[in-house]
Amino acid sequence: MDGHENEQHRTGDETSPERGRARRLTAWRPGHRLRRLGVVLALLAVTLGGIVIGTYAGGHVGTDIGPFRAELKLSPSLSGGTTVDIPPLGALLLDSHDGPAYLTVEVGSLDQGRTEALIDDPASISRASQSAVQDVRDGVMRLGLRTLASVVLATLLLAALVFRDVRRTAWAGGLALVVTAGSLGVAASTLRPQAIEEPRYEGLLVNAPAIVGDARRIANDYTKYAEQLQRLVGNVSKLYTTVSALPVVQPSPGTTRVLHVSDIHLNPTGWQLIRTVVEQFGIDVVVDTGDMTDWGSEPEASFVGSIGLLKKPYVFIRGNHDSPRTAAAVAQQPNAIVLNNSVTTVGGLTIAGIGDPRFTPDKETSPAGSGLTSAVADQVIGAGEQLAATIDKSPRKVDIALIHDPASAGPLSGDCPLVLSGHTHSRQVSKLPQVEGKQPTTLMVQGSTGGAGLRGLEGEKPTPLTMTVLYFDQQKLLQAYDEITVGGTGQSQVNLERHVIRDPAKGDQVPVTPTPTRGPSESPSPGTTTLSPTPTS
Repeated sequence: MDGHENEQHRTGDETSPERGRARRLTAWRPGHRLRRLGVVLALLAVTLGGIVIGTYAGGHVGTDIGPFRAELKLSPSLSGGTTVDIPPLGALLLDSHDGPAYLTVEVGSLDQGRTEALIDDPASISRASQSAVQDVRDGVMRLGLRTLASVVLATLLLAALVFRDVRRTAWAGGLALVVTAGSLGVAASTLRPQAIEEPRYEGLLVNAPAIVGDARRIANDYTKYAEQLQRLVGNVSKLYTTVSALPVVQPSPGTTRVLHVSDIHLNPTGWQLIRTVVEQFGIDVVVDTGDMTDWGSEPEASFVGSIGLLKKPYVFIRGNHDSPRTAAAVAQQPNAIVLNNSVTTVGGLTIAGIGDPRFTPDKETSPAGSGLTSAVADQVIGAGEQLAATIDKSPRKVDIALIHDPASAGPLSGDCPLVLSGHTHSRQVSKLPQVEGKQPTTLMVQGSTGGAGLRGLEGEKPTPLTMTVLYFDQQKLLQAYDEITVGGTGQSQVNLERHVIRDPAKGDQVPVTPTPTRGPSESPSPGTTTLSPTPTS
């Protein structure tokens, strides 16, 4: 018995080293190596899947850049870069960095509170531009940390579901952390800030390279413009006091004061001037003859929020740069009235108005956009004819008619004593050709209350900011008006020129200016229009 056990023991001792060698040989067999390689590949695949899922799921963050709300997004990419989306204008493509991480910046809507702060304090524009760089840096830092956390979490969850093994799950999470941090590190180390000076354009912005040179000069001029305007606006009060001895400065209690503005073109400093004049001149009603915006886009719709701050009735018609969305945003303001071939009574005045029939959101420096061709003349004259028909049907006598393009004024001659318009960015007062048997009609074309926006800085001299205070007597006839002009860059002055009308029933003594009229019906080509000179200064 003992001998048998000893024999078995010796036999076991002799075979143990052989079994160890067999195990080592098995580990190096081709099948086992393939199995280990499969595990490694599976680990890499799960890690990459977790990185992609985590990046798309958590690689985005909202941030404030100046008055704008922006969305920052990271996405995997074979080559780095940045896209700045500016809906609906298009996008800027920047070769900003290398590495497998692509940054997308989508500029969203304006924040009403911060926008109003800019309007209240023009000096804050320069502060906002300086803080915008820091805003972007903070947003990118938060985006990187959020993306890193999201990638690690997504990889751990995916690895746990696939492997059901703690060790392999930990390996996948650690590998995802290293790969993501390395990718972000490559992007940061290869950052090229100068790429902003050489962007590529998509969408409507493809025309931007033609004005980049001017845009840089405009930015420099605008800084001076904003600094000077804050001082200029305060001079309106002093100037008003200076002319207080002139006639009609102390109107009778029944006098209605109307402020005529037009073509603000997204210039926030225009709002500051409007608010100053409304308060200091005791304005009862503000009328706006259009082009409050440039493109009529959704982000621009936030610009109209300053209307409510005036706390006075605000009567508005669309210009050719205002979209129906812009008009809808204006209509939502508590004190606003939008006219579109309609009539309203406010402040005791009956006002009729119609929006411009065109929508031409372009960046041409000419306010006429495509020019007064025959087809365009037919459109604008047709708008005047529609409004004239509406005035004729009105049960109340219309005191003021509002149009955007003065080319629409012709059909309104004799239907009301006063027609207000804008569009040309050049102020002029004239008489419409009188219709026999009807009352005379005065046409007042406003300049640009926003200095034509940024396009007003493209010339050698910036376009001044203009507006007019109209005084109506108890019979609702224009008895006087004050033309206010705020100079642009290098023109530190505010001018106020008062005009007293001797005979309100006949209107001011100004020259007659013809307006475009339709061509004769026997014209050889349909729709031909005979164009008379459009009012210009």
